[in-house]
Amino acid sequence: MQVGSIGMGIMGSGMTRNLLAAGHTASIWNRTRSKAEAIEGASVMNTPREVGEAASVVMICVSDTADVEAVVFGPDGLIEGLSAGSLIVDCSTISPGATRSFAARASARDVAWVDAPVSGGSEGAANGTLSIMVGGSDDNVARAMPIFGAMGSSITHVGDVGAGQTTKIVNQILVVVNQLAVSEALLMAEAAGVDLKKALAAVEGGAAGSWMLSNRGPQMIERDWRPGFTIDLQQKDLRLVLEAADELGVPLPGTALVFQMYRALQQQDLGSEGNHALVKALEKMSGFTVGAD
Repeated sequence: MQVGSIGMGIMGSGMTRNLLAAGHTASIWNRTRSKAEAIEGASVMNTPREVGEAASVVMICVSDTADVEAVVFGPDGLIEGLSAGSLIVDCSTISPGATRSFAARASARDVAWVDAPVSGGSEGAANGTLSIMVGGSDDNVARAMPIFGAMGSSITHVGDVGAGQTTKIVNQILVVVNQLAVSEALLMAEAAGVDLKKALAAVEGGAAGSWMLSNRGPQMIERDWRPGFTIDLQQKDLRLVLEAADELGVPLPGTALVFQMYRALQQQDLGSEGNHALVKALEKMSGFTVGAD
């Protein structure tokens, strides 16, 4: 399939490489051109509009709601290049309400929209094992399935346009509250003098086990803060979560606490570190350091 891909960040680059590995032909664009040029086998376009002119199915993976609007509807935007009957597959994590609005604007140009945010970190993007939460009509989701099959191992059609983004909000609540639990648990083990690697091995196979524990716990023990997902991007997602919760009148005290802890870390210029660096906020409070020699 001839596909387009916009956004070559930590997630988008891995996803695009998997599209190419699956035999798709890709026309790509990224705001920083050098990141697009690093994708071997793809054709680098000068503008999002040129991507739309080259492909009738285009995947987007950019940082925030405003970025999606800019690449689709801005000057030389994707929508200007797409022909009638084309399909936009947005894998970014953005506002559910804005998603529905963007889909309506695209529909006025006879362009369909599927929202398909992803989870699984940089590892999942690189390995093609992402969890993909899909919103859209049955027909449009079916058209996008060859793309999803190249990028993910768990693909769930959860409802109409916007439902994928709402489900990603649910996902992010679970991610950050789980990361808080992992941080507290490892800090407790450190304070008690328990061998952290043995403690992790002892608990991860039982009821306490989780993706965050198994994948980020070892990094925390080694004090490896390389990001699968940065604090800054996690904060963007939590802003979306809390905005949606406010609109619905849903109390999310645990999520709000994590948001404030990440904010404190951002004030310490740690926003580019992995979201598992949440533990540093607890270390600051307690005086204990996870993984300290």
